[in-house]
Amino acid sequence: MNHETPGINRAQFMRATLAASLAVGLQPGHAAAPARAMQQRKIPSSGEALPVVGCGTWRGFGHAPGSPEYARLPGVLEALFDAGGTLLDSSPMYGRSEKTTGELLAKSRRGRQAFLATKVWTSGRDAGIRQMEESMALLGAQKLDLMQIHNLVDWQTHLQTLRGWKAQGRVRYLGITHYTSSAFREVEAVLQREPLDFLQINYAFDDQGAAERLLPLAADKGVAVLVNQPFGGGGLLRQLGNRPLPAWAAEIECTSWAQVLLKFVLSHPAVTCVIPGTSRPEHMADNASAGQGLIPDRAFWRQRSLDL
Repeated sequence: MNHETPGINRAQFMRATLAASLAVGLQPGHAAAPARAMQQRKIPSSGEALPVVGCGTWRGFGHAPGSPEYARLPGVLEALFDAGGTLLDSSPMYGRSEKTTGELLAKSRRGRQAFLATKVWTSGRDAGIRQMEESMALLGAQKLDLMQIHNLVDWQTHLQTLRGWKAQGRVRYLGITHYTSSAFREVEAVLQREPLDFLQINYAFDDQGAAERLLPLAADKGVAVLVNQPFGGGGLLRQLGNRPLPAWAAEIECTSWAQVLLKFVLSHPAVTCVIPGTSRPEHMADNASAGQGLIPDRAFWRQRSLDL
């Protein structure tokens, strides 16, 4: 992903980030403390405030110790926490990501700040219980903040288990996920039928189908929304990366295309938190900046175009 600021190449950006980090006494690879706190939005079912930018672990956290990519990941956590973010989202589907996340949090002095979300992705009651217990062990968590039924796989079975786990205090919130518009009709049916705490869904500037029915329905039902693929699966950000920012980006305090795209997603009032994935501290710091300062309303975007 290209998060460069127009007129500044990646090497220059990284040198500037490092200089800022050292100026406030942080270690190289850690982001400087933000000038402003990240905005928060309430989880409707509880009223608990959740910072509006988190981090997805698909691909980015699938690396093993000893690799250069793994060595960068502690800095990603520090950048998230420095900016006021807390949510880390994973899944058994993401290879080594749960194990990596657990290892990093165990070594972090601020690991307890994390709002941990993962998923169940299998069929059958017993298989689901085994998988969820394994996820908790890999993440090093005796209690999970959010367990989600990944892509609605055997959702009726797992939802029954999760309601019991929530009553027992093993999970605080439960939800469902999907990442493709072809599943929206089924997702809508589940939202209409079942009381849930969270919906995780795809939504981006070039992928706005969720705004037609799912996001309004989630708001009506009091369901928090996590947004995956806020960069259109990565393609949109790559497409825009070499273009200069439009003049209006300054009006919403954006200094990168990543921030523009994330603020578009956050401008929808039903969205609780956006979870772009990354394995680079400088990208995490840049993403987190979208949660600070002005987040425009939807009317702002009706008057703007990215000329895609």
